[in-house]
Amino acid sequence: MKELNIETKCIQAGYVPGNGEPRQIPIIQSTTFKYDTSEDMGKLFDLEASGYFYTRLQNPTNDYVAAKIAALEGGTAAMLTSSGQAANFYTIFNLASCGDHVVAVSTIYGGTFNLFSVTMKRMGIDFTFVSPYCTDEELEAAFRPNTKAVFGETIANPALVVLDIERFANAAHAHGVPLIVDNTFATPILCNPFKFGADIVTHSTTKYMDGHGAGVGGCIVDSGKFDWTKYPEKFPGLCTPDESYHGVTYTERFGLEGAFITKATAQLMRDFGSIQSPQNAFLLNLGLESLHVRMERHCENAKKIAEYLSTNENIAWVKYSALEGDKDYALAQKYLPKGSCGVISFGVKGGRKAAEAFMKKLKLASIETHVADARTCCLHPASATHRQMNDAELVAAGVSADLVRLSVGLENADDLIADLEQALLS
Repeated sequence: MKELNIETKCIQAGYVPGNGEPRQIPIIQSTTFKYDTSEDMGKLFDLEASGYFYTRLQNPTNDYVAAKIAALEGGTAAMLTSSGQAANFYTIFNLASCGDHVVAVSTIYGGTFNLFSVTMKRMGIDFTFVSPYCTDEELEAAFRPNTKAVFGETIANPALVVLDIERFANAAHAHGVPLIVDNTFATPILCNPFKFGADIVTHSTTKYMDGHGAGVGGCIVDSGKFDWTKYPEKFPGLCTPDESYHGVTYTERFGLEGAFITKATAQLMRDFGSIQSPQNAFLLNLGLESLHVRMERHCENAKKIAEYLSTNENIAWVKYSALEGDKDYALAQKYLPKGSCGVISFGVKGGRKAAEAFMKKLKLASIETHVADARTCCLHPASATHRQMNDAELVAAGVSADLVRLSVGLENADDLIADLEQALLS
């Protein structure tokens, strides 16, 4: 049978029931798993057999859903985590340790910026942040001999800058390191970063993948294409024996297709335990089944509203890459031909106070830290998600004081426009 289309994978991938087995993915709500002999369990601890012994590391429900996301992204292996933050932390920490360095795009989500610039810096990992529009010379200058990865977002939150994936992938590969792309806003429905050279993809599954504000979660997907063995001195954790796991060398035992995710599971999930609950994984799968339908409507609604905002006299500026004339329009046509997600950023004339006053008047759109949901919601990032940043960092992140992030839901677009219109009246 030919390769399934992504719409079919949303429904069918990841779990194939046997004769007489549940049609829906079963929720294995158990912390532990029973074995007949200690020898049987020992094989699991030695990574010599597949199976489950403790949900802190792996759970069948989670693995079914991770397999579906891997299929959607075109990857070879995936794992669920407790949140998108955990996914990004694990991905970096699986490659870098104290004394190492990572290049990251400056417009990444404020929480991720803080994770990198504060928390992981305290762990001895240094980050250099570069503009997504940096020159080739500036990008080249960001690399160091101890650089272990490059990190960016397909669509930056909330700056909505579109990453030139191919360009950053080429730069990363020239220095023998992988490109990690957070594909949360685009989802694999709108963009497949692996097709443009990315090596690892992360998601906050809390957003569009779940789509209903029901469960927090994250996911890491490996393309299986980056050859860690070409750079054993850069990635000793993958290419040399792991004494904490009986001397297994992940690339030798699991190949390029499975080494990264197996190490992240066997080491990091074992020690940190940021597992997604089986119940949340079940809810996530329900969201995935309609992801292809919902993303089309999100994009349709958002473009219509972005066009309205761009003509409103009370709006200072609009950032939405599907609009002709947008700075990232050409990149969006290349990487996001199906649409630029359902999130719009714009500025209200009058600055911060005008933006805050506008948000108070909204009736359908609610003020939330959440985004990428079936219900329309909005946020003033400078007062919320990015409030830990100073003015210079806000500018680098593409977050002005007047910026409002509007996450357009699945409601009728005309109703949403009417709500915006009444809120913009002075």
